[in-house]
Amino acid sequence: MNITGENIRNIAVIGHSGEGKTSLCEAMLFNGGATDRLGKVADGTSTLDFDELEKARKMSINLAVSHLMWKGVKINLLDLPGFYDFEGERHEGLRAAGGALLVIGANGVLPIGAESVVDFCLKLGKPLIIFINGMDKENADYLGTVQALRNKYAGKLAPIQIPIIENGKMQGYVNALNEKAYLFKESGPQEIPIPEELLDQTKTMQESLMETAAENDEVLLDKYFESGELTREETIHGIRIGIASVNTIPVMAGSALQNRGVINLLNEIVTYMPQANERVNTLADDLTADKVVNVLPDADAPFAAQVFKTAIDPYSGKTTYLKIFRGTLKSGTTVWNANKGEEERIGQVYVLRGKKTEPVSELSAGDIGAVAKLGITETGDTLCAPEAKIKFPPIHFPKPTLFMAVGAEKKGEEDKVFASLNKLSEEDYTFTVEKNLETGEILIGGQGETQIELLVKRAKLRYGVDIRLTDPKIAYRETIRAKTEAEGKHKKQTGGKGQYGHCKIRFEPCEEEFVFEEEVVGGAVPKSYFPAVEKGLRECLPNGPLAGYPVTGLKAVLYDGSYHDVDSSEMAFKLAAALAFKEGLKNAKPVLLEPIYRLKIAVPESYLGDVMGDVNKRRGRIMGTTTEGDVTIVTAEIPQAEILKYTTELRSLTRGSGKFVSEFIGYEEAPLQVAEKVAAEAAAKKE
Repeated sequence: MNITGENIRNIAVIGHSGEGKTSLCEAMLFNGGATDRLGKVADGTSTLDFDELEKARKMSINLAVSHLMWKGVKINLLDLPGFYDFEGERHEGLRAAGGALLVIGANGVLPIGAESVVDFCLKLGKPLIIFINGMDKENADYLGTVQALRNKYAGKLAPIQIPIIENGKMQGYVNALNEKAYLFKESGPQEIPIPEELLDQTKTMQESLMETAAENDEVLLDKYFESGELTREETIHGIRIGIASVNTIPVMAGSALQNRGVINLLNEIVTYMPQANERVNTLADDLTADKVVNVLPDADAPFAAQVFKTAIDPYSGKTTYLKIFRGTLKSGTTVWNANKGEEERIGQVYVLRGKKTEPVSELSAGDIGAVAKLGITETGDTLCAPEAKIKFPPIHFPKPTLFMAVGAEKKGEEDKVFASLNKLSEEDYTFTVEKNLETGEILIGGQGETQIELLVKRAKLRYGVDIRLTDPKIAYRETIRAKTEAEGKHKKQTGGKGQYGHCKIRFEPCEEEFVFEEEVVGGAVPKSYFPAVEKGLRECLPNGPLAGYPVTGLKAVLYDGSYHDVDSSEMAFKLAAALAFKEGLKNAKPVLLEPIYRLKIAVPESYLGDVMGDVNKRRGRIMGTTTEGDVTIVTAEIPQAEILKYTTELRSLTRGSGKFVSEFIGYEEAPLQVAEKVAAEAAAKKE
């Protein structure tokens, strides 16, 4: 059938990990006839958790896309991972989605992970529906969960159904808008009269929904003030306006595993969530006119789409996921990649059902699909008509906060390790692979230990390479705190021409990394040997006297020495300078310098005291705090050695609500006990 933007709903299914997002998607696909059986995450039969690692972990790791038809409307479902480490997948999915469906357990509380995604949707202006899942479980607390949501999002929440509870479990529901009640049956919802004990509650909910609808439209508000009520159609209209402007968040309930309340949810998605052709304010750069334009979802306008995900299969190759923002994409056409400045040939166009792709002749504005085996196109790129070149803003990805050193388990496979990680980075933009020039290590940076662990396993599964992970080395440095003088004499006689170099050097602290000067008088050391002395000292700088770390902040002054007309040479003076360096720095009060990072830590007010106390335990300094809404930003300076696993520890401390960014700001002298420990470890390693 011909699918237009009016008949498309693009829904990102979001929420805290383990709340049943994928199970709910499976139930929706089954009810819509997109699958012939109800896939289950626990059994490894899910359509959307198809990756081998997802099956093993029984959790979503990747953004997955599928679709179903419901009452003549195509619903594209984007199932997003809920675990913190896969935040990048959330950014990708919400770029393509027109609205979001938050899945939350009926536990009487608002999980931090759920709270963070709601806040993110509100920030992005993404319309939102909440589905309270797990109503079949013992002690399911619908009212407590609604109240927890109300406490956080007062004025926005609009429950539109009342669960019918029998024996502690949800057996059906009352829809307050259409004044009908249903019981769950094997064949589907069965309509019944509204139970008498729920009539008053239904009436109260209807009045609340009328008020909510009126607040979203001035015409409805005037009528509501005049007559005290709105028609069902007017109430739905007002709630739709509120959802579109993110002023209203409808709430429903059910059980994904038992397939209860899911049909009602599908009906409400079709009724309330924005149509794809209603999208507004999608801005892009017009590359021809050099101005910002609003890209309207017109199927007859020049084509424009954005790549929101890239998936690579070692057998079938690269699949590129697209959201069509304007125009129509047909198989076999040539488009312009605005990011690369080159043309790209489109082969077959597909729609997605999890891992499977189904060929279609075209995709029009508002739809989501995929193409295979593109050459230059990457995640975030804009594809458009060559005659109407525009470019969408890039997709934002969080920066890595946890770094691990990587190496090959098998000698000689280092190149395979780096090649496999580079291939994986084409799919996942939230991790980096780079060389630390200070330590010489190759570091992989990601969002957390789980992500990095799974990247290593994926490299093994796909490319057969075994990767070793270790904690990264700290790039300590050494310097001196006192002025001292040292003498270095290299004298060797082996028969024939000997070797002779003799220099006296004064060492003292300075602000620069290294300064060499000479104050030789009377030709005690010929000028021709000055460069050799400096070179000998510079070659010693990478190995300090305490623990073998690079020396910085050192001034060396050559002030005296002696030479031999025959036996002296540049090599002899280089060696003499090295002897003076080793002897002199031992007596110049050498100290260890440790790298210091500035952290900006964002935490809810309730965790502020715990976080600040933890910073102090890490030898950190609190530099200040600022407040943004109900979040406090703590600025602190902390030694790198104390924050290697800070991502994991901050999540544990704040129940997942804390986030931070860091930047290197310089070096400071390490405490004596730290210096002694580092020196002892270096000595043990040397032995």
